[in-house]
Amino acid sequence: MNGYNMSITHAIGRRKTAVARVFFKEGSGNITINGRDFKSYFSTGILQSKVLQPLKLTGTEGAFDIKVNVQGGGITGQAEAIRHAFSRALCLVNAEYRPTLKAEGLLTRDPRMVERKKYGRKKARKRFQFSKR
Repeated sequence: MNGYNMSITHAIGRRKTAVARVFFKEGSGNITINGRDFKSYFSTGILQSKVLQPLKLTGTEGAFDIKVNVQGGGITGQAEAIRHAFSRALCLVNAEYRPTLKAEGLLTRDPRMVERKKYGRKKARKRFQFSKR
């Protein structure tokens, strides 16, 4: 079948302008993000724990080899997009994980986006300095 493995689970996660596509397959727990090792891509412990949160909650750390493609946004937005994608993929792998992840709010797409700049303003809401005289 053209080298396509049927046991790969694919999911997409989003946050702000970051989009993460993840590919789960049975394995030893290797996580690759944009061709780089997970620990080198997210250097801070906070971001690493944020990404691994769904795996920790479901007790599936080290059960999957995960390949991630992520683009757009900043480093935190990307980490949260990956977390969202991991949560969605775990639900596809095993439906019993859903209540656990839903209780932690990991299946909800965070809708907050940057508000657009308006004309006659410095930014979205900030005004130019007012001069009375």
